[in-house]
Amino acid sequence: MASKTLRLNMPQWQGGTEPAYRFGAELLRWLAPAHDGPQETVEVPADDGQPLATEQGIEARAALLSQARAARAAIERHRPDRIVALGGDCLIDLAPMAYLNRRYEGRLGVLWVDAHPDVMSPAEFSHAHAHVLGMLLGRGDADFTAEVEPKLNPARVMIAGMSAWTQDEGRILRELGIRHTPAAALAESSRPILDWIEAEGIAHLAVHFDLDVLDAAHFSPLLFNKPDQPADAFDGIVQGTMRLGQVVRLLQDVSGDCDMVGLAIAEFLPWDMLRLRNALASLPIMQR
Repeated sequence: MASKTLRLNMPQWQGGTEPAYRFGAELLRWLAPAHDGPQETVEVPADDGQPLATEQGIEARAALLSQARAARAAIERHRPDRIVALGGDCLIDLAPMAYLNRRYEGRLGVLWVDAHPDVMSPAEFSHAHAHVLGMLLGRGDADFTAEVEPKLNPARVMIAGMSAWTQDEGRILRELGIRHTPAAALAESSRPILDWIEAEGIAHLAVHFDLDVLDAAHFSPLLFNKPDQPADAFDGIVQGTMRLGQVVRLLQDVSGDCDMVGLAIAEFLPWDMLRLRNALASLPIMQR
């Protein structure tokens, strides 16, 4: 019987408190290759201009938890063998990764391609897109971590492309025992990741691809290129240094070594397209 791949569209923006993530997810859905298998879209409300409520240290906690549960229900309706998730902020990974780890009996490998480890909790940061890998490992808000059973095995998680981190992130990474490979080690070869796959005996792999692992000077639709920001707007925030071709080569190489059963693409922010959309909407002739 042929395996089933679910395409999950999740235009979630509240985890990063950036409404433009919603537009990015919608455009990413259009850009993605055609898919003739099952498809689900998680309904996410648009920004209404009101401040996001903070509950238990997480901004928009109620909405994010509701959306995570809706994503889980959508996945369970199909019980797929593979999932491609298009977002949205990084928290879109919670339900797909949790499901795939159950589907593959707690032996899922996870390659986290990201400039940041996403292991914090409300104790360190209120934006939940920076919590998701920690949640998958059992660290963080109890209601979110309850959505993950069994938890990921830390030995079967590798962060790729992260070249620097905060003091809090470093402490948490040590506590969780998560390995990471910097961007420079992957510039010419995927060997460090292939060696990890072989050493851990990973047969089924899910990949988180946060576009902010890319160098903002060479790939424009990233948070760090948000128009009209003060010069110091992103001071202290680690930025990615990989090229798109390097990430594509890495994902092609790992696909040859094991079965890639999950791919989530997150944090696409096509600022110029959004500016053009808004400009067109402002023209009287376009409103007649």
